[in-house]
Amino acid sequence: MEQISVTNPVSRAIEQVKQVLFRPFDLTKWITIGFCAWLAGLGEAGGGSSGFHGNSSNRTPTNFQQDLEHARSYVVENLAWIVPLAVFILVVIVAMTVLFLWLNSRGKFMFVYCVALNRAEVVTPWNHYRQLANSLFAFRLVLIGLNMLITLPLLAVMAMLGWPMLRDSAWNLAGIFGLAAIFLAMLAVGIFFVILRKLTTDFVVPLMYLRGSKCLAAWGEFRQMLASNFGGFVLYLLFQILLSLAIGIMLLIIIILTCCIAGCVLAIPFVGTVLLLPLLVFRRAYSLYYLAQYGPSYNVFLPVPAAA
Repeated sequence: MEQISVTNPVSRAIEQVKQVLFRPFDLTKWITIGFCAWLAGLGEAGGGSSGFHGNSSNRTPTNFQQDLEHARSYVVENLAWIVPLAVFILVVIVAMTVLFLWLNSRGKFMFVYCVALNRAEVVTPWNHYRQLANSLFAFRLVLIGLNMLITLPLLAVMAMLGWPMLRDSAWNLAGIFGLAAIFLAMLAVGIFFVILRKLTTDFVVPLMYLRGSKCLAAWGEFRQMLASNFGGFVLYLLFQILLSLAIGIMLLIIIILTCCIAGCVLAIPFVGTVLLLPLLVFRRAYSLYYLAQYGPSYNVFLPVPAAA
């Protein structure tokens, strides 16, 4: 096993980008790999703004309470259509989330296949890694369920604690500290599951790809690696944050220099993925080259493993 480094894989990943996308440049190959990359990131790019631009500075507590009463009365009077609509929207959201997660799980293996073997194929990896992708899908679905199982009760407690203070404008120090504590707990839970998803994508998926093993078995192998090289993987995650910041700053500069035109184009589904493909291939190749440092048995850049 060579000396583990978070910087050595950078040059190797850049070279892999050149080999996959530019030697030679092939638009059909670029678009095909771009499709696999798009599928691998389907539903993961957070888009939406959370800003509120209403003029609430002149709202008095009395007016706020009146607005709440009007809203409550409206909801009660229109329950006949509000409840079915809310249920329908919820079912659609859940169904789309599950569908995207299933497609995304297939895409993870397809993208590793394309980047590791310098191939632009869709049908072969789609079929070849079907069982492994289904195992990954089930594991990630359970993760989402566990996340909600922990987060929703915390949200309920936060609502019960904060709603009376908001409704009556009766803020108190104990209540504020309680809300802050719940928020910090939710933040810690969120960070924990984000790290789990990151490690699953970066290392467990390649191990499944190499071994032809199901997700829990691959996680078991990775857990042993993590226990014996904990500091190295912490450094890896920190370096990933630096990479994300550098890439984000670079994209921000490009968007500003193009008067936001680049931002609008990159926001178009699939088109943005294709245009950002060098960055996506680099990120995927970087994690694969980092893993390969742990020994030849962790090198995905070798010939295709046996069928699962």
